[in-house]
Amino acid sequence: MAALADIAPDFARYLIEFPFGDIYSRPGLDLRSREIATIAALTTLGNAAPQLKVHIAAGLNVGLSRDEIVETIMQMAVYAGFPAALNGLFAAKEVFAARATA
Repeated sequence: MAALADIAPDFARYLIEFPFGDIYSRPGLDLRSREIATIAALTTLGNAAPQLKVHIAAGLNVGLSRDEIVETIMQMAVYAGFPAALNGLFAAKEVFAARATA
């Protein structure tokens, strides 16, 4: 949010309020399931590495294992192609490495 404060503070607020206030708080899926879906969706985009890294870390925070995250990303090769899955795996590798040194 701080990075957008000087250019689009309302947009920064929307980025938090809508997904986390309205969508993530809905009944029907637990946080683990929501993060798997989000990791899959961001992987298929192929161009959202910063957001994917945030959600890989969030997935770890809600109890996803590294193997579950890797398998989710690998599954996307079938639907989004190998380049998108490869980008996703490299994003996961960076998050896992950062966690190992923290």
